[in-house]
Amino acid sequence: MKKLILILLLFATSNAFSQNFAPLDKSIMDVAYYPKGAHGVYMTNTPADKAKLMPKIKITYSRPQASGRKIFGELLKYGESWRFGANESTEVVFYTAVRIGDSILSPGRYTLYCTPNEDKWTLHVHPNVDGWGIYAFDESKELASITTTVNKAPEFIEAFSISLFEASPKIIHLKAGWENTVVEFPIELL
Repeated sequence: MKKLILILLLFATSNAFSQNFAPLDKSIMDVAYYPKGAHGVYMTNTPADKAKLMPKIKITYSRPQASGRKIFGELLKYGESWRFGANESTEVVFYTAVRIGDSILSPGRYTLYCTPNEDKWTLHVHPNVDGWGIYAFDESKELASITTTVNKAPEFIEAFSISLFEASPKIIHLKAGWENTVVEFPIELL
C-alpha cells in the first residue's frame, strides 16, 4: 500500500511540474492608462489622490517590434485595416462616456482597429471583443471612427507604442507610434 501511495505521489508531482508554458511572446502585451498612474489608484493614501487617479481610459495591446523590417507600406499595407498592435486585437475600456469623431460611446469595452495610409490614419472602434488579429473586424459594425494626419517621429520607434495624455481639458489624445510614424487621435471625455 505504501508503495502504491508513493507511486501515485510521484506521478502527481511529476505531472504538476511537467505543465508546458507558452514561450515568451516576441510582441509583449502592454497597457496604456489615462490618467497616467491610474494602475496605482488603490495604493493612494487620500480620497483626493484616489479621485485624481481613477481610470478614465485603459488600452490593452501587444507591442510588435520592427526588427529591421520596413513597416508602413510593406509589412502593413497602406489602405488595409490592421489590429493596431500584434496578436490579440487591441482593446479599450472607457470608464466614462466619450466622443470619438461624431459618435458618442457609452462606458464599456471595445476593440480598436486602424487603417494606415501614407498621409492619414483612421481609427475604428468596434463592438467585438476578445478577438485575435483582424478577423472579427467588420466595417459595417463600426461604432465610431476618426481620421488624423500622419507625423514623422523625431527618432526611430522600434516597438509599436501607445500612450494617452490630456491635450486640453477633457480632450485626451491617443498617441500611437512605430517606425518613423506618429499619429494622435482625440477622444473627448463626456
